[in-house]
Amino acid sequence: MRFRHPDGSTVHLAYCTNVHPAETLDGVLAQLRDHCEPVRRRLGRDRLGIGLWLAKDAAHALVTDPSALRGLRTELDRRGLEVVTLNGFPYEGFGAEEVKYRVYKPDWADPERLDHTTALARVLAGLLPDDVTEGTISTLPLAWHTAYDDERAARAREALTALAERLDALHELTGRSIRVGLEPEPGCIVETTADAIGPLTAIGHDRIGVCVDTCHLATSFEDPHTALHALTHAGVPIVKSQLSAALHAEHPHLPDVREALAAFDEPRFLHQTRTATSAGLRGTDDLGEALTGDALPDASPWRAHFHVPLHAAPAAPLTSTLPVLRAALTRLVGGAHPLTRHLEVETYTWQALPPELRPRGRAQLAEGIAAELALARDLLTDLGLKELP
Repeated sequence: MRFRHPDGSTVHLAYCTNVHPAETLDGVLAQLRDHCEPVRRRLGRDRLGIGLWLAKDAAHALVTDPSALRGLRTELDRRGLEVVTLNGFPYEGFGAEEVKYRVYKPDWADPERLDHTTALARVLAGLLPDDVTEGTISTLPLAWHTAYDDERAARAREALTALAERLDALHELTGRSIRVGLEPEPGCIVETTADAIGPLTAIGHDRIGVCVDTCHLATSFEDPHTALHALTHAGVPIVKSQLSAALHAEHPHLPDVREALAAFDEPRFLHQTRTATSAGLRGTDDLGEALTGDALPDASPWRAHFHVPLHAAPAAPLTSTLPVLRAALTRLVGGAHPLTRHLEVETYTWQALPPELRPRGRAQLAEGIAAELALARDLLTDLGLKELP
């Protein structure tokens, strides 16, 4: 979906396909048929943006076979879909029964991460619509916080510098400008937007910036206006933003609140949980750990890294951090000029919701994703952007 900003530029809105498990190119093609096109039709749009997640094997197939890349581009066009952004965070296995800490491997100290991201950039350059010259990729925020020493930090910095050089070369070769954004996430070396400023200013290249995920922003209790102002003041590019909402518990000390939270403690994904105290931010790696004994102070609200559907906040006594998303979006695209032009709804946890909230079948999932995109569309038009055909 495309929108005209009051300054005349185009802002793109997509939804991320990491909600649909697929490890191979055949699986990606099936996603377009079974999920993405039905979402587009439900929205009544001739064209729908999708943020493709390409696992290692799918990316390798596309980057090594020009005919396969042309075939994917043709299939996108045929189904009324377009791609300006990729999710390069998960490497493989994101549809596994248990993902948890595996999603942080390989990290930026491992050569595989640089090779994979380079492949994604080359693929994206070939998938961009004819009238679009800029693509974006979100990626791992360096590494999970454990087992990350000075040596690995140096290797990660070298890898990102090498990536910037490769993106420059790709631009010279294709005329397509691809930028990559580290996606701050609780528990990672770059946990907050503030953590991103030092490493990125050290690299000092405008093709390497930040992807602001509004669920992660909220989980870490960052104020959107303060965070985004600090990034722009430091000259760190906001490459893209993922529109998502976290799980919020206002009174985590109450037994009924604990019971409601426990329904979201599931075995597939990691749900880092945080609370803001007078001594600073406190947290646990997972929601189940927070609910065990006194692992996390409960005198103040808790937020958990659980991407809840944008249009459907959990039932009381829980809610979502949609207000944080609204505030961030106002700052991102509500000013005289947008801070980023690539927005992506990223609710990948539909099948991890409590059983009674999960969609039953493809049709219900498509309906839910379409409802999220419709909400995001309304937020954008309320800010003065005009939806384009």
